[in-house]
Parts: sequence; C-alpha cells; structure tokens
Amino acid sequence: MKLVIGNKNHSSWSLRPWLAMKVAGLHFDEINHDLYADGALAERLRHGPTGKVPVLIDGDITVWESLAIAEYLAEAEPALWPADRAARTVARAVCAEMHAGFTVLRTQCPMNVQLRTRTDVDAALAAELDRLAALWADCRKRFGAGGDFLFGAFSHADAFFAPVATRIRSYGLPVPQAVQAYADTLLALPAFLDWEAAAGRETRHG
Repeated sequence: MKLVIGNKNHSSWSLRPWLAMKVAGLHFDEINHDLYADGALAERLRHGPTGKVPVLIDGDITVWESLAIAEYLAEAEPALWPADRAARTVARAVCAEMHAGFTVLRTQCPMNVQLRTRTDVDAALAAELDRLAALWADCRKRFGAGGDFLFGAFSHADAFFAPVATRIRSYGLPVPQAVQAYADTLLALPAFLDWEAAAGRETRHG
C-alpha cells in the first residue's frame, strides 16, 4: 500500500490514517506531498480525484476519503475497530462526529505540531471543548476499561482524535485533567513521536 500525505506539521487529516497504520503494524510506502509548493494541486490530482490528502493506494484501488480509508484499513486489520458491536458502533459514530464537526476548534486552532502558544477561548470554542470532554469521558467510562485509549485498545477513534491532542498542546487549551491525560497518552505514542520529529525537520527546512 501507498499513503499520500501532506505536510506533517499541518495536515491533520494525513495524520489519522498514517497513525492508524503505524500503530497497527501495516506496511506501506509514504508519499510526502508539500501542500504549499507551486503546482501542488496538479500534483495531488495525479493521486486522487479530489486533489486532497490523504489518499490510500493499494494496487489498482484508490481510496481518497478519510472515513473510507479507515474502513478499508480495518478490512486488513480488524482490530482497528473495537471487537464488541456496541463499542464498534460508537467508535464509528465518534469518528464521523470528528470528521464533520468541531469546526470552531479546527478553524481557530489549526494543527501546528511545532507551535507552543496560548489562545483565548471564546464561547463557541468553549462549547466544543465541553463536548470533547463529554465525548471522551463517555467512551472511556463505557468502553475504555481494557486499556488507555477511548475503547481500551487503540482504534481508529484514537487516530481520529490525535490531531485534537496536538491542538490542546499547541494552543494551551484549558481542558479537564482527564482530557489532558488522554491527550498526553496519544502524544506519547512512539508512532506519533516519529511523526512529530518529521514535522520538526520539515519546519527547520522551510
């Protein structure tokens, strides 16, 4: 398999399947794409029909949408979704909520892995942080007893929220202790540390 991804410092959508594949031990070739280079869109259109990243290529199969990539990867590694039906259903729901929601958080706090600052939190952002805390707490309470992640073992749900963990750190967002602890768990993953180191090299090289 090949995974086309954008700049590691900024491409939150690229991080999601990349992290899932790394943690699951799936072997793939990485195609790094500079989203800000001249002719970037034309280059992206060579890999997928929307001109966006990530794109998963497996032989003659091309998957160009993040949720679809998650489902495709789970066919190769079923453990990327929880085994229990109820947990699996909720995991899919929270991934879809992240995919379509939290627009204020994404707009006001774009992913920037290397950034360290503090940002003012308005009412709209505070409401999304409250929803985030409630969502994570509910998953952990109902399904997380078997491990450190939302559904116990690492799953796509954790990969989908990994960029949120970077935002909490990058922007110094005020979150409850339990939220911070889970974010720290994601940021301590060896695979994420590899991503972070690569993001640092990108930043130093312009």
